[in-house]
Amino acid sequence: MILQIYTIIHTLISLVAIFTGFVVLFGLLTGNRIDGWTKCFLISAVATTVTGFFFPFHGFTPAIGLGLISLPILAITIYARYSRQLTGPWRWIYVVGASLTLYFNVFVGIVQSFEKIPALKAMAPTQSEPPFKLTQLVALALFVLLTLVAVIRFRPKPIRVR
Repeated sequence: MILQIYTIIHTLISLVAIFTGFVVLFGLLTGNRIDGWTKCFLISAVATTVTGFFFPFHGFTPAIGLGLISLPILAITIYARYSRQLTGPWRWIYVVGASLTLYFNVFVGIVQSFEKIPALKAMAPTQSEPPFKLTQLVALALFVLLTLVAVIRFRPKPIRVR
C-alpha cells in the first residue's frame, strides 16, 4: 500500500517535470527565460530523480544508471542558470542541460508507458520490438533537433540587479 502511494507521488512529480519541462523548452525556443516555470521544472526534475532512487531495487538497474547520470547534469544546469546567470558558454550549457533533463524524463515516460499501458505492452512486450525502438528514436531525434534550435535561439535579456 505504501509503495503504491509512493509510486503515485513519484509519477505525479514526474508528470509535473515533463509538463513544466515542455513549457521551459518552448521558452528556450522563443528566447524567453520563463523564470517561474524554470524553477518549477528544475525542482520537480530533481525531485523525480531523487525519489526514483528510493524504490525497492535488487541490484543495479538502468533506472539507477539514468538517475546517476541525471543528477550531475541537473547540478550543472542549475549552476549554469542560477550561479552563472547564463553568461558566456553557460547559456548553451544550460539549454543543453535543461533539454537533456527533459529528454531523460520523456525517455522514462516512454519506457513506463510501454510497460504499463496494455495496448503498448502488447506491441512491444520486451521493449526490444520495432514500435518501442521507433518511438524512442523519434523522441531522441526530436529532442536533438529542438535542442539545437534552442541553443541558437535562446538569447535572454540579462537580469537587472537592483
